[in-house]
Amino acid sequence: MVEDDRHVVALSADAADLSVLARIHAAAFSADQQWNAQALQAVMAMPGTWLGVVMTVADGAQVPAGFLMARHVVDEAEILTLAVDPAFRRRGMARTLLSWLRHVAASHGVARLFLEVGTHNAAAIALYQGAGFRTVGQRRRYYPDGSDALVMACDIAPSVA
Repeated sequence: MVEDDRHVVALSADAADLSVLARIHAAAFSADQQWNAQALQAVMAMPGTWLGVVMTVADGAQVPAGFLMARHVVDEAEILTLAVDPAFRRRGMARTLLSWLRHVAASHGVARLFLEVGTHNAAAIALYQGAGFRTVGQRRRYYPDGSDALVMACDIAPSVA
């Protein structure tokens, strides 16, 4: 578990949690980009998949505010999705998740993170640029609606045990 002053990132989720995460994903993405609980479970079943869930306090209880799924192969990891409940945006949740991923990835010998992000998603692009990602390519007509995606990457230093 990784903690900062305001948030906790839990490193696992059970099937009940996946329903909650699917609701967060539905609130965070357009209908053609939403993942349901079954899709999340299918991704979790893939070898090398990591799930980080950022928790916060709402109405006196700890609740999931967002999550990140990534998959690693050898020395690279891809962010598959990062979703923050709109009610908790602009509070450092996504930055906490990215920090958690850097830590986990480095501890597994990952040297590079990458992701795809919609060219129209200025807020996400700014978030990733602020976290050290740079644009390394573009995928034309990547999304179901025909929109393009930027490919962004960030080199990280693997941790020394």
